Amino acid sequence: MRCAAAPATTDPVDGPDLRHHGDAEVRDEGEKLTDLAVNVRTGTPPTWLREHIAGSLEGLAAYPDGRAARAAVAAHHGVPVERVLLTAGAAEAFVLLARALRVRRPVVVHPQFTEPEAALEDAGHAVGRVLLRAEDGFRIDPALVPYDADLVVVGNPTNPTSVLHPADALTRLARPGRFLVVDEAFMDAVPGERESLAGRTDVPGLVVLRSLTKTWGLAGLRVGYVVAEPEVVAALERAQPLWPVSSPALVAAQACVSARGVAEAAEAAVAVAADREYLVGLLRGLASYGVSVAGPAEGPFVLVRVPDAGSVRERLRGAGFAVRRGDTFPGLGRDWVRVAVRDRGTSDTFAAALAGVLKSSPCGAEATGLRPGPRSSIAGGA
Repeated sequence: MRCAAAPATTDPVDGPDLRHHGDAEVRDEGEKLTDLAVNVRTGTPPTWLREHIAGSLEGLAAYPDGRAARAAVAAHHGVPVERVLLTAGAAEAFVLLARALRVRRPVVVHPQFTEPEAALEDAGHAVGRVLLRAEDGFRIDPALVPYDADLVVVGNPTNPTSVLHPADALTRLARPGRFLVVDEAFMDAVPGERESLAGRTDVPGLVVLRSLTKTWGLAGLRVGYVVAEPEVVAALERAQPLWPVSSPALVAAQACVSARGVAEAAEAAVAVAADREYLVGLLRGLASYGVSVAGPAEGPFVLVRVPDAGSVRERLRGAGFAVRRGDTFPGLGRDWVRVAVRDRGTSDTFAAALAGVLKSSPCGAEATGLRPGPRSSIAGGA
């Protein structure tokens, strides 16, 4: 166990804008658009959950007490309570990890959520990158990760590729002296949560991050948690400010892992999977315009390759749709956008709008050759 202050500052890896996130696409005038840029499930939070949260407002005079919520999360995953830490969203957990753990060679597997690398850089770490290729389906190969990497971060299912890595492939990354951080922010959107590692206690150095903001529509409340070895949890907790998770967020966490919450999330995951396959089918119908979908997709979003994506994205805004740009994710280029899964009616109108934009594009139906994706490599962090 190695927990200490951050190391001396070193030059970060050059690259895309790690601070850009999907919510930037729908701020200000973007609020008028159909939001396909943010991965929060529509129609949430449900009425029963809002009422639960509203009931907590009567106790705002008291300081937050997270013991009940922490115990509920631990019971949900079948682990001791000492292995659970509640956080103000998964984003806070990345900051805590970067500040509390002494590591010499952190590596982030990309393309994925950029906040882990940003947090590590802010804490003074030189961050290495493993870049997965579109040609390989953006799937993890444990052999690509440097043996001496002592912290490895990977998403599952991965944002933005929507790839679900096999649990066996991820556990092959674990070894003594290494922290293996698996971001499972979207795992509750996978039917059966197959390939989840959250309940595993036999994997050395395993740190699993979960978010309750996506499936439940609680991005504004900020609630998530870490499941890890007790020594890691204790180190992260020491790095937290006092009372980091609000009373309403604690009530929400307890409700989301209740029997009712778990059952509703399971039903939502099945529905989202069906809606995703419908959207993928529509997008495949645009293959003559050079459109392709990374996959097989397993999350509540899809990664789409389209010619001249920057121009297409802006023209989609004119047609009333916001999608997430892909070029801010290391390992992707200008030909990618991420599209959130919505109901089938929304997918129909979006696909029609995309077809209209592509038909009027200078590339038109002649867009057959796309720029190849980057080859798997290691960058920085030496």
